[in-house]
Amino acid sequence: MIDIHPVLENGALDDFALWPVAGQPPYHFTQLNGALDRAGVGTVVATVAGYNDSRADHRCADPAAAFLSPLLHEEGFISPGGLRVRDTATGTTLNPGCCCGLEDWRAWLEVSDGGEMWLGHDPTPWAEHDGEALRLHPDEKRPGPVIELPRAELRRLLAGVRQDLADFLLLLADWAGRYAPDSAEALVSAFDESLQITAPLQRTPHWHG
Repeated sequence: MIDIHPVLENGALDDFALWPVAGQPPYHFTQLNGALDRAGVGTVVATVAGYNDSRADHRCADPAAAFLSPLLHEEGFISPGGLRVRDTATGTTLNPGCCCGLEDWRAWLEVSDGGEMWLGHDPTPWAEHDGEALRLHPDEKRPGPVIELPRAELRRLLAGVRQDLADFLLLLADWAGRYAPDSAEALVSAFDESLQITAPLQRTPHWHG
């Protein structure tokens, strides 16, 4: 069985104190879905805000508001991560490579139509087409088992990704109401637009941070 889920690559949050975060090490992949607790949601928000901190508005008197300000930028934001693909029968996993962004997850729709996409580096995963099948290689530098699935099945799996993200968005709304009430609505809207969550599942232009 093949499953695909959206994941975020955690930042280093050892000394983070603005709100509760999960005790995950840096570079751990957190799956975005409706099963995260508040600390897990806090980890996602802190990681993404920290990743985009070059755009922080330090004029904000409230430290939490200043830290969150990059997420409310009108051009959207970058989220380190992407889609993780697993073959549960063989245990083979393809993780998004370095510099891949979850905001570009809908580019997988291009692959389902026979197109190509970049999946990051270090490791350097890549996809190849073999007729109506898609072969996913976890790391081109280390040949090994591949994940194979029908391209026609990919769109159904991507619908599941969208549902995972939509479920996360509901948790984010609850989290923001508690930890960022003054910007809760704007924060939820920013995640929705930057990660293209509730838009219809079709190829659409994506944000560039």
